[in-house]
Amino acid sequence: MGNRRPFIAGNWKLNGSRQSVADLASAICTADLPETVDVLLCPTFVHMSDVLAVASNSAVQLGAQNCAIHAHGAFTGEVSVQMLSEYGCEYVLVGHSERRSLFAEDSALVASKCAAVQEAGLTPVLCIGETLEQRDAGQVKAVIDEQLDAVLGTAGVGSFASIIVAYEPVWAIGTGKTASPEQAQEVHALIRAKISALDPEIAQSLRILYGGSVKPDNAATLFAQPDIDGGLIGGAALDAQSFIAICTAAG
Repeated sequence: MGNRRPFIAGNWKLNGSRQSVADLASAICTADLPETVDVLLCPTFVHMSDVLAVASNSAVQLGAQNCAIHAHGAFTGEVSVQMLSEYGCEYVLVGHSERRSLFAEDSALVASKCAAVQEAGLTPVLCIGETLEQRDAGQVKAVIDEQLDAVLGTAGVGSFASIIVAYEPVWAIGTGKTASPEQAQEVHALIRAKISALDPEIAQSLRILYGGSVKPDNAATLFAQPDIDGGLIGGAALDAQSFIAICTAAG
């Protein structure tokens, strides 16, 4: 991880009842988490206030899974970054692979969301990554470049001083498959090198998370890689003890 502070984000996706989410948040927020690790929980919009009620008495931070690019207006069903901020939200996931694949969010829209999050004073967690077909076709670098270039073209390299990047190989999300530590490190190094070519100082401090079936038994090996600064955790974040173990591995 170099000298960058580790970061573990739990993305609960569309899961849980009000009570089960409150119980899960309580178990995590009252655990003996490493003080050297930043921990983020990303529940659904409707569960945010319940999670905040628990997390506000701990060092655990609150994030959202998505946001609108608009601050207000006739956009039924959308939630603005400004509204999220009122609920104590500090981070927003943008460009998650499920948003890209299931909801047709392209890189231009993701870049606009990233800018909207930063303009509201929150921190985007920018998700990027390739499908299995793209990897097999040797297109990993091209895909990563295209997804990063959209944000660089919209907001410039300076915006990455307050962005967290999450590399999520789509083929390793919810499949039980995990990129080997070497595969993950290769892409993380590629991401850092791309930013370093534009601003070495920002690249050195940029935190790049790995998201792809991280579990307690593989977390430490992944986090030992020099350019992997933590994880974006999906399935394992729904089990308090598993998520706590991953946080501990990052410490």
